[in-house]
Amino acid sequence: MPEPLDFKVDRLATPVGELVLVADAAGRIRAIDWTDYEARMRRLLDRYYGRGRYVLSPAHDPGGLTRAMGSYFKGDIAVIDTLPVETSGTPFQRSVWQALRKIRRGTTISYAELARRIGNPRAVRAAGLANGQNAIGIVVPCHRVIGSNGTLTGYGGGLPRKKWLLEHEGAL
Repeated sequence: MPEPLDFKVDRLATPVGELVLVADAAGRIRAIDWTDYEARMRRLLDRYYGRGRYVLSPAHDPGGLTRAMGSYFKGDIAVIDTLPVETSGTPFQRSVWQALRKIRRGTTISYAELARRIGNPRAVRAAGLANGQNAIGIVVPCHRVIGSNGTLTGYGGGLPRKKWLLEHEGAL
């Protein structure tokens, strides 16, 4: 059996709660979530990498990611556009997550538009489910997807945080 993946974990206090950052040895983000949703994040890590196939080791600012996320919360919204990520999931999920990274900061799109952008306009519900399985919140900006009527719908960190993030980015 191969050695488990050694993921580095750091935490960051933000205006809307503590953030948990998980990075690999190469400094790529593997997961970001809120401390109060850490159990959900671990379930996603188990799903994507296998239970017992990774370890989470505390680290200070792995790959400079904690500092970069701190800059995001201080107003440098563009910093998240270039942060390296590594995702694991089905090809469909990965196509959705790639499309999420292309949503311009300061804007939102609907789930229908997300499905259209991945070339499968009838897959609105599937795109929404993939959006909800995103383990790298904020950097893979699932919070930028809203209902077709303009309402804020579903966000793994809670709707108040989604609203805050969108206001912070100038989308609301």
